[in-house]
Amino acid sequence: MSKDKPSIVLVHGAWADATSWQHIIPLLQQAGYTVTAVQNPLTSLPDDVATTKRVIDAQEGPVVAVGHSYGGAIITGAADGNPQVKALVYIAGWALGPGESVGQLIGKFPPPPLATAIVADTAGFLYIDREKFHEVFAKDVSPVEARVLAVTQKPPASLAFGQSLDSAAWKTIPSWYLVSQEDQAINPELQRFMADRIGAKTTEIKASHVSYISQPREVANLIIEAATSAVTASVSVQ
Repeated sequence: MSKDKPSIVLVHGAWADATSWQHIIPLLQQAGYTVTAVQNPLTSLPDDVATTKRVIDAQEGPVVAVGHSYGGAIITGAADGNPQVKALVYIAGWALGPGESVGQLIGKFPPPPLATAIVADTAGFLYIDREKFHEVFAKDVSPVEARVLAVTQKPPASLAFGQSLDSAAWKTIPSWYLVSQEDQAINPELQRFMADRIGAKTTEIKASHVSYISQPREVANLIIEAATSAVTASVSVQ
């Protein structure tokens, strides 16, 4: 991998794990990037931030942090105050503000169809109803792959969606945001609200919530754009 390029840290969201990046990883590696996909426990927002922070800290040189969905909240906390991180990329991600939770932001816009498909187990971990998974989470993914995603979904602890961050990395780190126009898990209008609020360079894609699975080339290109732009800007400042 090229030493002139930043390392890319990929952070999965709820109902997924690091293997969900399997279509993105080869594309980034082929472009010469060192890639690490974090395996977060999804037991609480502080736990996930701490896990991701350890991975970011272990990288050599500049880093681009990429977060899908709830992974956006994670990178917002994990990258804060770290001069290694040169860019944040939100893929339909939660760009939380200080003291703000996912639950609070959801209430700003009409709830998405996903809200009617979530079921909790006896320990307070949340699952998506398998019968509704394809429709509300991964509509533009093949039925076969959607069934695999539904069966292997990694449930988040419900308490994570009520937890907040003390500060936000996007206040000091350049950000990119990819809005999923056909998202039924996070209202696209809420995505646009968050992207605008953080001053992100925003792109829209006609995709479901999991654009990084259904349209990996487009998502990889955006990550590469962010990596190239952020590092170039960093070099020019020096």
